[in-house]
Amino acid sequence: MDVEELLRRYKAGQREFRGADLRGAALTGADLSKADLREADLGGADLTNTDLGGANLSKANLTGANLRGADLSGANLLDAVPVMANLSGANLSGANLSVANLTGAKLSGAKLSGADLSGANLTRAKIARRQLAQAKTLEGATMPDGTKHE
Repeated sequence: MDVEELLRRYKAGQREFRGADLRGAALTGADLSKADLREADLGGADLTNTDLGGANLSKANLTGANLRGADLSGANLLDAVPVMANLSGANLSGANLSVANLTGAKLSGAKLSGADLSGANLTRAKIARRQLAQAKTLEGATMPDGTKHE
């Protein structure tokens, strides 16, 4: 499925895009709120300022994706793989990031109010302590310095 087809189907009311191959897709500023993108491959995709509020991205590959300024509030990123993703300035308020692999991700300025980061891997992630303090839980998370949060 290409970007045009995805956006056409979304506009027509479809929300189920499980397993879609959208590697490198240019979806800047798109409205994909509440879309089901479980297990989708969005590696290297440009999702700058995209609305993914309430979307299901569990087990999605977001390796190297640009999610700068994206709205991921209330999104489900359970076991997602945003390794080396740019989430600078993204709204992750209330998002489920449990067991997500955020190794090397850029999270500067991201909003994490009420986010679930239990078991997440934040090794080498670019994130401030004050941001982590906003999270709902960090239980079992691997912190940027490689230590485990109890």
